[in-house]
Amino acid sequence: MKFHPKIKIILWLAGLFLLASCAHYDHKELYEVDFMERVQIYVQGNVEVTTAVLSAEESSALFGAFVAETGVQPIWIRIRNNDSVPYWLYSVSTDPEYFSPHEAAWKNHFTFGGYSNIEMNSTFRRMVIHPYIPAGETVSGFIYTRLDEWLKTFNVDLKTQGSKGKSFFFITSVSGFDADDNEKFDFESLLHNQNFTNLKIESLFPEQKIINLKTLAELHAWIENLPRTVFGEDGVSPADPLNLVMVGRFRDILPAYIMRGWKPAESAHFGALWKMVKSFFFNSHYLYSPVSPLFLFDHKQDIALQKARETIDERNHLRLWIAPVKFQNLPIVVGQISRDVGVRFTGRLSPPTTHVIDPEVDEARWYLEQDLVLSQRIEYLGLSQGVGYAPASQPRHNLMGDPYYTDGLRLVVFFSDSPLSFKEIKRLNWEKHEDIRYMIHEDE
Repeated sequence: MKFHPKIKIILWLAGLFLLASCAHYDHKELYEVDFMERVQIYVQGNVEVTTAVLSAEESSALFGAFVAETGVQPIWIRIRNNDSVPYWLYSVSTDPEYFSPHEAAWKNHFTFGGYSNIEMNSTFRRMVIHPYIPAGETVSGFIYTRLDEWLKTFNVDLKTQGSKGKSFFFITSVSGFDADDNEKFDFESLLHNQNFTNLKIESLFPEQKIINLKTLAELHAWIENLPRTVFGEDGVSPADPLNLVMVGRFRDILPAYIMRGWKPAESAHFGALWKMVKSFFFNSHYLYSPVSPLFLFDHKQDIALQKARETIDERNHLRLWIAPVKFQNLPIVVGQISRDVGVRFTGRLSPPTTHVIDPEVDEARWYLEQDLVLSQRIEYLGLSQGVGYAPASQPRHNLMGDPYYTDGLRLVVFFSDSPLSFKEIKRLNWEKHEDIRYMIHEDE
């Protein structure tokens, strides 16, 4: 039997309507999903912020779709404003690329969803948190963030009249991810104390007396006398230049990096290595690729962070060590930053691959300085001698034999406990920024 073309179109549309009517949207209400036992509460003055990151299973139950599989991770936030002024919630501080309610719903639509998709849109909109928090009131709801693995770190920033506001930093674990840590520094301790006040440097160095430097002159001398480089596992073989020193509380240092898109490095277990292989051959994005261990203060890095690019070959990455020294009772964290520009095979490691670093290591240091300034968490900024000058004509080499050259300076950063604009940053007059040698075209 042959049908007129118009009849065919009508029958086709009717079939789609029937398929759409078969798509059933089933979701739960907030009180039916039990995640409140995992909430974190942070109080500043008269404002209390409570948060919880939903698991993949909780997201699916609450929103009636496989939300995590579409790259969406809902964060539930409740803000009790007992202050005398209203606040505005800046969701972009929680995730610079957060999803709107319709966008998050669209990513989860059924192929022939019809009215079910309309209902899904309504659910995602109804669940979102309203950005305006009047004085004396409580507001709660979700921000739809990008999916993070193992570790979820985010800010809840509240703006009020004038230049005032409040900033809350949260860190929580997500199952199914193994981050880079070691026996001496238990990264998990950060997860159970968002203020990090229980993390005592003395406990990391039980056999050493912790020195507390009192003056900037003492700090400067200590920085200049640090080793030029970090080391291989033998504690002797020179590796990458030790070109970063940070002063501040951990609760102020970590948010600055997280706000600028730095991610923790995954440890080199089989699953991570398989992800590296896939990323290498398929040029895919891998935000948490492992960082090989280097050593300082008789142990490997306490924390490794990275900012990945589009492929496994390219990234900025740094290794950080908590020092057995304080400055005016504040922790000191030293580190090494470099830029990876490629991957090559080597017989010195297992697995037999390593990244190739950009030989102009000072450029990576300069990138980090700019990045941290944009975090608005920097109070003082400066440069110090200590790495040792090495021109391009006479480069030094790291543990893997890659050449690098440097002006010999270290970046020194003091972190603030409140946001500061670019104009408010003070300079340490130890070395002049305009004398940075790598910016000068020299024919040595």
